[in-house]
Amino acid sequence: MLDQIVAKAPVYMLVAVRCLALVMTLPFFSIRTVSRKAKLAFAGYMAYLIFPHVDFSAYLPYIRTDGSFSLEYLLLVGGEGIIGMITGFYVTMIFAAFSTAGQFFAFNMGFSASEVYDALSQVENPLMGQFFNLIAMLIFLQNDWALRLFSQALVSSFDSLNAFSIISGGEHLLAFMLKGLTKLFADAFIISLPLIGVLVLISVSMGILSKAAPQMNLISEGFPIMILTAFLLISLMIPNLCEFFVHSFQTGFANLEQLIVSVSGSGGS
Repeated sequence: MLDQIVAKAPVYMLVAVRCLALVMTLPFFSIRTVSRKAKLAFAGYMAYLIFPHVDFSAYLPYIRTDGSFSLEYLLLVGGEGIIGMITGFYVTMIFAAFSTAGQFFAFNMGFSASEVYDALSQVENPLMGQFFNLIAMLIFLQNDWALRLFSQALVSSFDSLNAFSIISGGEHLLAFMLKGLTKLFADAFIISLPLIGVLVLISVSMGILSKAAPQMNLISEGFPIMILTAFLLISLMIPNLCEFFVHSFQTGFANLEQLIVSVSGSGGS
């Protein structure tokens, strides 16, 4: 196997670049606490497993037999990196929906100022957004979505997608990314809508009572009530939220599969 990799080093490089781009853009794998050596080793190991099952016959006219590099080969390497980044970025958008949902109602809870650094999204994130992001990550790992991503989606992408498909299917990629951003905010709004509605009703009720009896000083009591109510609703909604997270991953991977089919079809035509 190692002799075959050495003999076809340019082809192995193309496989490794796509795997590395995917690892560098995926949530959890792309965090800074994971060393770069571990990322490179993991990408190289994935390329080692996938390499025997990859058909790069479309690239052979652009790969020199003497092992020297050319401009065409460098463009192929860039195309493989773009494919890996697109796949990882779309999975990141799925997780961003859960984090955005927490940001939507964190302001109503009074947690808007309690922002901490989220190692998963690598941005300043409210506590509730980070909480939802961690739940989504646990569900992602528990239901073997990471294993399916590397063992099925990544392998099938090598059979269907190449750098030429990216050029011919640019319109499909642009529409796919715009649709993914729209789906991100739609999912975030669906998740946070019950909590936002209840918290708005509590705020309106507190405002009416404070106008009716100003001496009660209900503003200072409103935040503890909203925080307790929000946590109670979240505890009651956790089973439904987990089902929604699983459904989001299923829909996201199905859409990613449709993108691979549509782009490869346009490239083949």
